[in-house]
Amino acid sequence: MSIYEFKVKKGNGSEVSLDQYQGKVLLIVNVASECGYTKQYEGLQALYEKYQSQGLEILGFPCNQFGGQEPGTDAEIQNFCTGRFSVRFPILAKVDVNGDQADPLFTYLKKEAPGILGTEMIKWNFTKFLISKQGKVLDRFAPEDEPESFAKDIEKALQA
Repeated sequence: MSIYEFKVKKGNGSEVSLDQYQGKVLLIVNVASECGYTKQYEGLQALYEKYQSQGLEILGFPCNQFGGQEPGTDAEIQNFCTGRFSVRFPILAKVDVNGDQADPLFTYLKKEAPGILGTEMIKWNFTKFLISKQGKVLDRFAPEDEPESFAKDIEKALQA
């Protein structure tokens, strides 16, 4: 199994298959507009600008499961990300990442790359998953891991 078997929703409600990203390195992040880590949008955008031409794509999935930090509508979230942080990578529809209503993509990501002590649950917004060009989960980075701190991991994945 790979992430290419999943479909996700865009902010406008239309469905998109992740198979369109075959051959690309992906960074999948659960994001929020009112989180202490929201400033990481700047670092994520910097990674996107630096590595997109080499094959990196970043997919942001808004999530309101942690302290109600993403209360807005999909349209409000889009406007916030593009207006405040000049985000140019895709921000998809709001999802749950834990629990019975968790998006199937995140259920898969958590199983493939458990967190500390093998726990699958995502603990907070801005948890990041690095995906290979073949659609396999390579690594999981914690919310406090600044985007530039794993740039070398992205470079390695792009060269593989």
